[in-house]
Amino acid sequence: MNAAPADQIRLLDVQALDVRLQQLAHRRRSLPEHAEIESLTKDHTQLRDLLVAAQTEESDCSREQTKAEQDVDQVRQRAARDQKRLDTGAVTSPKDLENLQREITSLAKRQGDLEDVVLEVMERRESAQERVAELTERVGAVQGKIDDATARREAAFEGIDGDVATATKEREVVSATVPADMLKLYDKLRGQQGGIGAAKLHQRTCQGCRQELAITDINEIRAAAPDTVVRCENCGRILVRTSESGL
Repeated sequence: MNAAPADQIRLLDVQALDVRLQQLAHRRRSLPEHAEIESLTKDHTQLRDLLVAAQTEESDCSREQTKAEQDVDQVRQRAARDQKRLDTGAVTSPKDLENLQREITSLAKRQGDLEDVVLEVMERRESAQERVAELTERVGAVQGKIDDATARREAAFEGIDGDVATATKEREVVSATVPADMLKLYDKLRGQQGGIGAAKLHQRTCQGCRQELAITDINEIRAAAPDTVVRCENCGRILVRTSESGL
């Protein structure tokens, strides 16, 4: 394969732009905000789960309190009716009076016990409400951090994507001046060699694989015509000769 020396030099410009695009892609994938958002999202999920549990507990306590208060009210109403019967003299039989008084005493004890239950449930509900308030605040704080990190990441994306667009356009312009057959070989080698398809020969060393060429290979390259596209015998990449090649 043959290509003018100037075209081979421009291939190095294409390679430099491809390296730049690789670096930008790596930078985009490696933004610190990615890990920050992932960590914050895990915290947010855990806090949300705790908040749901606390809200469920508060709701359960609310229903339990309502039921306990209804039980107290029923006992209170029944005791009031019995007391009214007693006060009005509606019951005259000594035995019935004794039974009525015993029932009023029993209802008073039952009411006291139920009121203790109400107080205990109210305390648990208040604790659950405080937990809900605390977790709601923490969830909001973490969400704020996620929003901030996301905004910073989007701003970084915008800058990187702008650089990618610029480099991509430059590559299109430069690659259009490179012979198609050499560019095709370069793209094939770039896919096989970790993104580096062409390298400068500098002081008899391939800048692609960083290995010094054997003297026999150097002699062959030295004898090759300037427009001959030479390859590195070690890695197979296109070698571009310059005044610093050590030939």
